[in-house]
Amino acid sequence: MNIYKDYIKEIEERKAQGLNPKPIDGAELLGEIIAQIKDLANEHREDSLKFFIYNTLPGTTSAATAKARFLKEIILGESVLPEISPAFAFELLSHMKGGPSIEVLLDLALGDDVSIAKDAATVLKTQVFLYDADVDRLRVAFKSGNETAIEIIKSYAQAEFFTKLPEVPEEIKIVTFIAGEGDISTDLLSPGNQAHSRSDRELHGKCMITPQAQDEIKSLQELHPDKSVMLIAERGTMGVGSSRMSGVNNVALWTGKKASPYIPFVNIAPIVGGTNGISPIFLTTVDVTGGIGIDLKNWVKKLDADGKIVRNESGDPILEEVYSVATGTVLTINTRTKKLYNGDQELIDISKALTPQKMEFIKAGGSYAIVFGKKIQTIASKILEIEIPLVYAPSKEISYEGQGLTAVEKIFNKNAVGLAPGKVLHAGSDVRVEVNIVGSQDTTGLMTSQELESMAATVISPIVDGAYQSGCHTASVWDKKAQANIPKLMKFMNDFGLITARDPKGEYLSMTDVIHKVLNDIVVDEWAIIIGGDSHTRMSKGVAFGADSGTVALALATGEASMPIPESVKVTFKGDMKDHMDFRDVVHATQAQMLQKFGGENVFQGRIIEVHLGTLPADQAFTFTDWTAEMKAKASICISEDDTLIESLEIAKGRIQIMIDKGMDNHRQVLQGLINKADKRISEIKSGEKPGLIPDANAKYYAEVVIDLDVIVEPMIADPDVNNKDVSRRYTHDTIRALSFYGGDKKVDLGFVGSCMVHKGDLKIVSQMLKNLEEQQGKVEFHAPLVVAAPTYNIIEELKKEGDWDVLQKYSGFEFDDKAPKVAARTEYENMMYLERPGCNLCMGNQEKAAKGDTVMATSTRLFQGRVVEDSGLKKGESLLASTPVVVLSAILGRIPNMQEYKAAVVGIDLTKFAPPVKQLSR
Repeated sequence: MNIYKDYIKEIEERKAQGLNPKPIDGAELLGEIIAQIKDLANEHREDSLKFFIYNTLPGTTSAATAKARFLKEIILGESVLPEISPAFAFELLSHMKGGPSIEVLLDLALGDDVSIAKDAATVLKTQVFLYDADVDRLRVAFKSGNETAIEIIKSYAQAEFFTKLPEVPEEIKIVTFIAGEGDISTDLLSPGNQAHSRSDRELHGKCMITPQAQDEIKSLQELHPDKSVMLIAERGTMGVGSSRMSGVNNVALWTGKKASPYIPFVNIAPIVGGTNGISPIFLTTVDVTGGIGIDLKNWVKKLDADGKIVRNESGDPILEEVYSVATGTVLTINTRTKKLYNGDQELIDISKALTPQKMEFIKAGGSYAIVFGKKIQTIASKILEIEIPLVYAPSKEISYEGQGLTAVEKIFNKNAVGLAPGKVLHAGSDVRVEVNIVGSQDTTGLMTSQELESMAATVISPIVDGAYQSGCHTASVWDKKAQANIPKLMKFMNDFGLITARDPKGEYLSMTDVIHKVLNDIVVDEWAIIIGGDSHTRMSKGVAFGADSGTVALALATGEASMPIPESVKVTFKGDMKDHMDFRDVVHATQAQMLQKFGGENVFQGRIIEVHLGTLPADQAFTFTDWTAEMKAKASICISEDDTLIESLEIAKGRIQIMIDKGMDNHRQVLQGLINKADKRISEIKSGEKPGLIPDANAKYYAEVVIDLDVIVEPMIADPDVNNKDVSRRYTHDTIRALSFYGGDKKVDLGFVGSCMVHKGDLKIVSQMLKNLEEQQGKVEFHAPLVVAAPTYNIIEELKKEGDWDVLQKYSGFEFDDKAPKVAARTEYENMMYLERPGCNLCMGNQEKAAKGDTVMATSTRLFQGRVVEDSGLKKGESLLASTPVVVLSAILGRIPNMQEYKAAVVGIDLTKFAPPVKQLSR
């Protein structure tokens, strides 16, 4: 009884933290619990029954297998319990969501006992998480004339698992809770520094917002027991930043409803709102849980008598409140009229939050059930040789005769599933598409593995070209949490069929390369669709969508994703880039010029940025596509000239070959398959058989922006503007300032060159600047620490061959050692350069951090409050984002440089250059 005693000991420890018993996922513990249940005189029997019924995880966990088999014994009369009747056993099986429970139900439904078969069939008709092996059993039984199988197949064809669910209530009463003013990042809902606890849902829920906020939510629930609490981003967007399934899970845990009485700490149906809507990735995650996300539009720009926008002294539009959503306001969502009401007063149309498809998600308790349901209905109809009965809302199809296609429209039409021959769809159409590449990262990967278990998936879909599990988000500190979690994750994902950064067998060295960089290398077709478990899954080839851990799991399991075809904004360039400017400055200037052109309206938000870079290879182009997450775009597409595309594919081939040489390929030879695909694609481009992807000349865009390179004369810095009087203007990524704004005297406490925004050229710039400054000044002295983390090991190897790594080593006071990785996060920094392990490092915020209250200058993408640096009691922490040369010089000087110092430091240095394509990239 050692395992059970250990579990009881853990329960007591958790009780001291205010936590309930941890859900059971292991067969060994549950086996002991089942033995105690069978022993009617056992002193632990009562508790064991509760653990078995209410605290065992469903899906494909080994505990679920043990639970399903014991329930089968009860139904067959092999075990008789007064507390669990055969009818109750069937009810418990119905809540176990596939895998072993489906296997047991099929055994019973296709067995010889007619009465049991009938009961099993009744339960099976409600289930949707069936896979090929399950369907094959039904198909064989159907063909042999088995009456139960015929009955089940007919039910599936009619989608009775959906049609017999209760309808969505006409009125949903809500009470508001302002979670924050301005943009609310998913870091507030699920902090990166608590990533280790995400798979422990109850424990992780304790970190949402603040304990005070949690108490306020509980108070609202006590005052309004018949209403749902809606979390709101007042004068901002809800859920910006990283793609956090854990963020939505936390919101659902505090404000949603239980998915099942027999599944612990899995809640659904959260309701969230934002003055400026919901971040696209976050909204997709809300759909996963059957929740509702509302664009409140309760603040609008103030207009003068002539209809012009009224601005404040900073030039920002002044906002006026249209209606109040102050904490404690009672509102009503009417799902029939699709309006939001305060009493009898109509406030706003919310039909976009309640489309026919979203109403189905709400009814089914989440989007997974709809995806799997449609798949099962299609298979069942095919078995019956009938047309698919119209049960689900038809997909929205928009087609404009004579109108050309944007790049994303072309990709979606090519990869669409079930599209009628000859049918061409435009933006706004709902589409199911096949996914080519999938990425899972390590701090959400444990949740992805849980999602795969819960949807009973055991192997990657054969239609996925390649999938990768990274180790980058936990790279900088190999602490006890990482040592416990990461090997377990890598084994699960390797067994599932992914290429993994760590080899569970230990045959190749572990790799902590940044996931986005690896995905950017393994995408070998610009027509590809990529899904990745991070908001920066934005490739410079193909179209990539950052996604929550659940959507990643769905893509891995089914090889499909469903979404509307997004609108696009076309970005082109004119003029000449100045010699002293870096491409990162062009990236920031794009955002600034766009906002200026459209009077502060972010036309990128929720749309595809189709950027015509043309001549910039994938490694450098990634700097732009990666940043589009901070532009709040849904995704981005890089349009390249054919020669540049071929160059990028050759680079990708070389990087994939290195992975093969390390021994990372699997039995399916996925990596070799990607090289073969790259060779084929290069051949198609060279022969003219299939030129590189470009939009049609008569494609229609939501907006078009021409960026003027001539006016970019100073380095551009994204500033969190932490002291802005308007709280909603802080931490937005939209405040882009020129270097001269700071007057050369703003103190910098730490510099960071690293994360996914840098490429090989950036590390060479660091080396070149150090040599340059030594020649000018005789020596280089750091007045602030400089942390440097290469994104990949490949880059370090290339730098070693080219001599740049020797220069970096010369000036560094610390260099990572994979044989002895740090086991604790650094808490203090000296004024020197640190060469850190490849990976996310400071950008992730879950391991390394700057000192509280520091001003950090970084090449990172994150300036959210508390991410890279937390506030101190005396000063707000701030993370300013800039190009590599600005960051390096700021660390050396201990302050932001002036223009004269900057220009002198970069003389003769090969900065990342860009020239607009000569010809128009459309046909």
